[in-house]
Amino acid sequence: MADITAYKPFYSVLVLAFFCSILVGGAAVGLRPLQEKNKLQDRRMNILVAAGLYDSTKSVEDLFGNIETRIIDLKSGDFVSATTVSPEGFDQLKAAMSEELGQSLSKAEDIVGIRRLERYSRVYLVMDDNTVRQVILPVRGKGLWSTLYGYIAIEGDMSTVSGISFYEHGETPGLGGEIENRRWQSGWQGKKIYNQSNEEALHVNQKKDQVEMIYHVDGLSGATLTTQGVDNIISFWFGELGFKPFLTRLRDKGGRIDG
Repeated sequence: MADITAYKPFYSVLVLAFFCSILVGGAAVGLRPLQEKNKLQDRRMNILVAAGLYDSTKSVEDLFGNIETRIIDLKSGDFVSATTVSPEGFDQLKAAMSEELGQSLSKAEDIVGIRRLERYSRVYLVMDDNTVRQVILPVRGKGLWSTLYGYIAIEGDMSTVSGISFYEHGETPGLGGEIENRRWQSGWQGKKIYNQSNEEALHVNQKKDQVEMIYHVDGLSGATLTTQGVDNIISFWFGELGFKPFLTRLRDKGGRIDG
């Protein structure tokens, strides 16, 4: 019979690994609420940055208190009652994957590589009495290596960009990762998304020949595919499948909302 003492080191390591796994698992579960809070804080900060409302001397909570969160139906462009969909508990990405609240996109439709689209979306409103002064919209789509997540702020005319911010991506630092560069982001300010015929006209690329600069954002040097990804994000999310029905309805009402 083998001497059991020969296995003592093995059992010691096994027991140690078992208890370490419990500690790591417990820490992960215990820290999850804090991680989710930090993610929410970061997203709110990026919404404020896109809208030009971020002030490092003030708390994000206080600044975000001036922004109203609403839910819209992407297809109709109408606001959705909070009793139908709660802005606080709504998860757009989960909704997109569900049969009830999401839909599959055809290859021709899915220029942003997200495969499925949610029925409802959050929108963030900066109000002046009952009139929308700015609307901040969540966007996403494939770049070179990753899905890009960001926010675009639109002025009260529902066409002029007041700012943009990306809060999550996995693009190459110094190349596609320059979508985080504040100087590049500042080049979006004042650009028009729609032309006089209400057609999506804004594009992101390196070409400037025979282009009206009000509809042009410089591409990222050395990051052609990331630039193309951002251009596709604009085309998709400001087209008929995205926010165009909502922005058109809101513009036709002079930016005023009821209830």
